[in-house]
Amino acid sequence: MPEGDTVWLAARRLHDALATRVLVRSEFRVPQLSTASLAGQTVVDVVSRGKHILLRTDAGLTLHTHFRMDGSWHLYRPGTRWSGGPDWQIRLLLSNSEWDAVGYRMPVIELLPSREEQQVVGHLGPDLLGSDWDEDEALRRLATGPARELGAALLDQRNLAGIGNLYKAETLFLSGLTPWIPVADVPDLPAVVRRAHRLMLANKEHWHQSTTGSLRRGEEQWVFERTGRPCRRCGTRIRQAMQGEADHPDQARVCYWCPQCQAGPAPGLDSR
Repeated sequence: MPEGDTVWLAARRLHDALATRVLVRSEFRVPQLSTASLAGQTVVDVVSRGKHILLRTDAGLTLHTHFRMDGSWHLYRPGTRWSGGPDWQIRLLLSNSEWDAVGYRMPVIELLPSREEQQVVGHLGPDLLGSDWDEDEALRRLATGPARELGAALLDQRNLAGIGNLYKAETLFLSGLTPWIPVADVPDLPAVVRRAHRLMLANKEHWHQSTTGSLRRGEEQWVFERTGRPCRRCGTRIRQAMQGEADHPDQARVCYWCPQCQAGPAPGLDSR
């Protein structure tokens, strides 16, 4: 699933291409919206909220989309070839005189009055990349589950919105903590949240996601998807294990960590 910075950048690109312009073509290729159309309406703005995208029009309507695992927005100049996949994977098309915005494999497409946006994003915690980012509120929400494992708590979009598995893994490595440490045992929870915030801010302007400072292929991350490879700091082999299988097997996520650099409980290891 895309991280919040990827969704933020996608929303900004859509905003730059569509905002203040009249839609001349609108096609919803999903059964529940097959008769809907936004043609003739002007796009007011396009914003991200965590991993959600909200496109608002001057008719008081909001188009809500979410990528989940497979969805993506693509922008093309009129007359150029669309290359995001076969036509049967297109779920949504919005066009103005300068751009075609094509939604491929989009699993979530909803059209609702803008005044009712809270129905789809009201459950989210503070957005790490939002203009209204509220660190204190994010910390308050995290603290309401003191016994919860930190990795799962960071991924819970109700606590803070935007962190995905990559930034969870990298934030925890740089914080020196395993994903399984209880929230209550974290020595400096504000520092963990601020580190996640800084990492996402540093990457939001481009598609490449680097937490090491290097953009060279294979050098971008410390532990994420580096199972069995030596830790860049100490040389210990990076390990992986699932988190969340017992309570919510459908939401279990892979964790990556260095047993030497990260303190706290972990599968197969004593707490340190």
